[in-house]
Amino acid sequence: MKIVPVIKNITFDDLYNVLRSELNPIFQQRRLQDIILDVIKEGDTIKILQPKLYEDYLYKLIWKGNTLEVHESEHYVDDINALTIGGILDELFIEHLGATAPQI
Repeated sequence: MKIVPVIKNITFDDLYNVLRSELNPIFQQRRLQDIILDVIKEGDTIKILQPKLYEDYLYKLIWKGNTLEVHESEHYVDDINALTIGGILDELFIEHLGATAPQI
């Protein structure tokens, strides 16, 4: 798990909307695969899943006020899709949360 500080003025719903609108297009551009990721909001948690390929979540993001906990599924840490998603999330966190590379 990593903790990402939320520096910018963004709400949990804003982050959810960013992930729903930006994650799949960037992922498809980088992987050149026709894989669609599900971005699901449950309370203060966002799960990134692909149920046709994976039994459980790939990433789980938990909003905790001024921080975001990022949990990566322990089952898929070496998977190329999970690694690609992780890189994209880091970029989106820098852009939208105000995180910096050493923080993530």
